[in-house]
Amino acid sequence: MCGIAGCLQIGGTGGRRKGGYHRLTEVAERMAVALVHRGPDDAGVWEDQEAGVAVAHRRLSVLDLSPAGRQPMLSSSGRFVTVFNGEIYNHLELRRQIDGYSWRGHSDTETLLAGFETWGVEKTLQATVGMFALALWDRVERRLTLARDRIGEKPLYYGWSNGAFIFASELKALEAYMDWRSEIDRGALASFMRYAYVPLPYSIYVGIRKLLPGTYTAISSTDSAGHWPELKLFWSAAAIAGQGRRSDRTDGTATDELDRLLRCAVKRQMVADVPLGAFLSGGIDSSTVVALMQAQSSRPVKTFSIGFHDGEYNEAPHAKAVAAYLGTEHTELYVTPDDALAVVPLLPSMYDEPFGDVSAIPTYLVAQLARRHVTVALSGDGGDELFGGYNRYSWGRFIWSRIARMPVSMRSIMARIMRMLSPEQWDRLGKILRPGLPASLQLAALGDKVHKLAGVVDADSLAEFYRRLVSLHQQPERLVIDAHEEDTWADTQTRRLNMQDFGEEMMFHDLVGYLIDDILAKVDRAAMAISLESRMPMLDHRVVEFAWSLPLSMKVRADREGKWLLRQVLYRYVPKYLVERPKMGFGMPLDAWLRGSLRDWAEALLDESRLRREGYLNPGPVREKWREHLSGRRNWQYWLWNVLMFQAWLSAHERSPAPAVSHH
Repeated sequence: MCGIAGCLQIGGTGGRRKGGYHRLTEVAERMAVALVHRGPDDAGVWEDQEAGVAVAHRRLSVLDLSPAGRQPMLSSSGRFVTVFNGEIYNHLELRRQIDGYSWRGHSDTETLLAGFETWGVEKTLQATVGMFALALWDRVERRLTLARDRIGEKPLYYGWSNGAFIFASELKALEAYMDWRSEIDRGALASFMRYAYVPLPYSIYVGIRKLLPGTYTAISSTDSAGHWPELKLFWSAAAIAGQGRRSDRTDGTATDELDRLLRCAVKRQMVADVPLGAFLSGGIDSSTVVALMQAQSSRPVKTFSIGFHDGEYNEAPHAKAVAAYLGTEHTELYVTPDDALAVVPLLPSMYDEPFGDVSAIPTYLVAQLARRHVTVALSGDGGDELFGGYNRYSWGRFIWSRIARMPVSMRSIMARIMRMLSPEQWDRLGKILRPGLPASLQLAALGDKVHKLAGVVDADSLAEFYRRLVSLHQQPERLVIDAHEEDTWADTQTRRLNMQDFGEEMMFHDLVGYLIDDILAKVDRAAMAISLESRMPMLDHRVVEFAWSLPLSMKVRADREGKWLLRQVLYRYVPKYLVERPKMGFGMPLDAWLRGSLRDWAEALLDESRLRREGYLNPGPVREKWREHLSGRRNWQYWLWNVLMFQAWLSAHERSPAPAVSHH
């Protein structure tokens, strides 16, 4: 994996200072230095001072470790220059389709350049199987093209600063651009408070966007400064999800086909010139990936998991059992609360816009463990969104079908009754009742789920029901001062499809929203913070397309068992009893930390006078929930963590009070 950055100074703007122009090389180098963690092995810069363009690259060497793989890389004719972050898993197959090209090495970057020269940008992107973010400079047309992979595995930010068009893998590289001026987008901040991430296409800064998945865009040196170039699709999740569902497959033929597709995806992603392994939690998704890796490997696969001494959050014994059955070379590390708490100060820099998913902490810890042994790690991410793994797909659909016809007033009474017990009391009740309940009712973190349900049962529409399910802050515009929250890209894409089934609608919204903005961002930043490349076979676009050709009944069964078809594949390699258990997630005892080890840290960030001075958040609801949490009356751990992550990010970036405006 790598980091890319660069700038295009339109009409000579963006670099003017007293005494002349900055050397673009120096500007690009400074941006690239901010990405050294993404590419510690090598660095390079290419510039055309006359055209006003410079591109920079930081390299984590994974394929073609020789100098022939260095970037920025020029095509054989010298027309194109590219910087590329990612992996093209089918690039050797693409090479065989290109005649008469004089190959210098065996990197996928060189393959892309040959494709751009032979087929053009769009056809080359459509031919790829992989994950990527790239910039391509056409020296003849004087045009800069940016592109991002179909699912959005690799990040790419772009926008305008001081009259120059700038881009980078992470915001910290844009912040290193000369004369960087930034303003927090209060609409984006409100969206962050709702979702715990800043959703596509926005960033936390006015004038900076995230490139949409499956798109490319181009800007010329003759375009006007401040112009937003048109986005062009080379692959569309909406088009895939909007197609008809095939009904001609039996359970057996569908299992066979998914097995074949996943085996192929895993095999492709096991190719590397450096040590490779996999994350293993012992759940359905990671166990499937590891099982398919081991089935196609002549030696034990290296697997990694972390454990916690708190049994409520500890999946390590399950991972160890799966590893033992498959015969992997398994490494586990039990971390202490101090180990986990030591990660908290790293988060504002690691996620260089506010990020509120607390599972970023264990994700970083398991990546750190893996990096001691390997340079590349495969994960099972994507299985939940594609095959119906989240409880909301089954339970949300089931509950809405039961309550939709009830008067809202009656549902409000139900919500009050559910809140009469605290989450801790519900958890204790659940443990007492668990032995007599069927597996589908043995829910982990029962108390949090009941209280979350209490917050959604009185929704007045199906769309509002889902929105509440996925929201931490139900009314973030009341929390963020002078904010106007607008639709996300996932909102507009989902609404355009107008799906008839609520379960499928939730899955699609998560595919183009939560998966990209939370899960993929979380894993990318945590892994790249310690120079580890992460790969996700479930997100091979052929697997995605296959999953969306299936009827929902092959994913979520009538008994509300999610990931049904994926489980059938896994059972071919691992006994059912090793992987069947309630879904846990990657949790942490955050509620106790906020009342204990993190209390002083949190109190300083939530200080009322500080909140008023900064001018972003309304102190009233923040202080109220903080008092309730400390007293033990309510568990506001995730609500408060969201606020704390913004406050910590704000502090790390040393923001001064900003004007109350929003350009969301």
